[in-house]
Amino acid sequence: MTHIEPELLERANSWLTPVFDNETQDYIKNLIESNPTELKESFYKNLEFGTGGMRGIMGVGTNRINKYTLGKNTQGLSNYLHKVFPGESIKVAIAYDCRHNSNTLAKVVADVFSANNIEVFLFEDLRTTPELSFAVKHLNCHCGIVLTASHNPPEYNGYKVYWQDGGQLVPPQDGAIISVIEALDYSEIKFEANEKLITLIGKDVDNAFIDASVKNGSFTSQEAKDNLSIVFTSLHGTSITTIPETLKRAGYKNVHIVEEQREPNGDFPTVKSPNPEEPEALKMALDLADKVQADIVIGTDPDSDRLGVAVRDNNNELVLLNGNQTMVVMTDFLLKQWQKNNKLNGNAFIGSTIVSTPMMKELASAYNVEYKVGLTGFKWIAKMIKDAPNQNFVGGGEESFGFMVGDFVRDKDAVTSTLLACEIASEAKNNGSSFYKTLLELYVKHGLYKERLISITKKGIQGAEEIKQMMIDAREKPLKEVNGSKVIKIEDYQLSLSKDIVSGQETAISIPKSNVLIYYTEDGSKIALRPSGTEPKIKFYISVNTALKTVSSFANTEKELETKIDAIIKDMQLN
Repeated sequence: MTHIEPELLERANSWLTPVFDNETQDYIKNLIESNPTELKESFYKNLEFGTGGMRGIMGVGTNRINKYTLGKNTQGLSNYLHKVFPGESIKVAIAYDCRHNSNTLAKVVADVFSANNIEVFLFEDLRTTPELSFAVKHLNCHCGIVLTASHNPPEYNGYKVYWQDGGQLVPPQDGAIISVIEALDYSEIKFEANEKLITLIGKDVDNAFIDASVKNGSFTSQEAKDNLSIVFTSLHGTSITTIPETLKRAGYKNVHIVEEQREPNGDFPTVKSPNPEEPEALKMALDLADKVQADIVIGTDPDSDRLGVAVRDNNNELVLLNGNQTMVVMTDFLLKQWQKNNKLNGNAFIGSTIVSTPMMKELASAYNVEYKVGLTGFKWIAKMIKDAPNQNFVGGGEESFGFMVGDFVRDKDAVTSTLLACEIASEAKNNGSSFYKTLLELYVKHGLYKERLISITKKGIQGAEEIKQMMIDAREKPLKEVNGSKVIKIEDYQLSLSKDIVSGQETAISIPKSNVLIYYTEDGSKIALRPSGTEPKIKFYISVNTALKTVSSFANTEKELETKIDAIIKDMQLN
């Protein structure tokens, strides 16, 4: 037998007890005998909470998603809920997406909550993440869970926790809950359900959520809506349960659905990755749009919190917009609506993240609203709303194709955002313009901002070490210039320090600590380095900008910025 480290063997052996079912024990024995590499990957650590909750590969072991790791999470969460809400009748809502085992794992989670005398509202079938966020508040729950791994590969699943406000857990509460979970032994998990405490939910909550989406995301005339042709794909995910009906209730009649991708399927058979950030994922939708001459194409990820949007450019060609582009158009449109209705009374704000386009700050300034910025992940935008009960949240987003319209949902919401994108396109078309021209006009007004994301994947234990070392090197030997332009400011979110390189002055960063480093250069470039919290990747976010004199000069000016980004990538040796 291959040598296995004693500590690892001890961890694996702890699962060879009657607490774990026979199938699990047999699988572990087999790994010990014949697959020490997989044994190590499965047991070398406990699966951790990242920016999007807990996400990992399904399988046996402490570093895998299974009934025991999720059962332990839920037991710890149950204990914590009883501790912070003593004497209250505690309620939780649970949703799940199209992933393999999501329905059975959701039932395990429901069973454990009910065994701990907690009332459970379990969706009868798969539903979107934004609907779960909505349901938590709608049903006056203390907490909510969604089983999803977003756009990760088919072997992944995940567990996201929401609190009373409908937003995801944030520090210090997440740390307090994790401490409770880690102190538990697997033998303490109560798996025996109290079925009386589990209620299946569905249509009633769907109707309330869809009506709220229409109320928050519909602004244009019926005539404008009648004139818009839409292609929509759910990419085998959950959005098929709500988006077609939302568009219908909002008055859209000309909606073409990609039938081959309509059926929810955890294998995502027609795409390499169900990620609307990838142009390849929307190929079938784009082909259909050319066939039916649609004005706009929208695709959503498996749990329907993010959306990809393609619109026709000035040559009538379909182009896929990036998350920053859709975010600025949507934010500007919402701000215009609020302005029109005299709702911008000095008390409104928009929100975004430190790695998203700086153009959001320009929009806030133009409308005289506050711009709040937080760490990556919508839980931070939800926290902005929670922390400012006397302010009005207009909308906001992040570069990774997520957007939130108002505060009735407290997470990124591809359902209402899909409707909003169609509203913008229909109104623009009705006025002889287009979604694309609207974007270009914003560039003329506020400056042309161009962003690009470079992701470097490094898998497994060794990959995690390499990513860690890359961040250490960047801190110990910071860049003095990028592409010939001097670095004038460095923000280190792990040290909570912003350093002006020119004056040497250091100021504290009030945003919570995170492993992010951002360089700002003399020519206005911004480069952020951040290890992903949900995937084995290190990400480099590059932003450059320049003035755009006219809409007609966009193509040439954009090309100049693309060349500049290429040069930055080459200079930083990221290719």
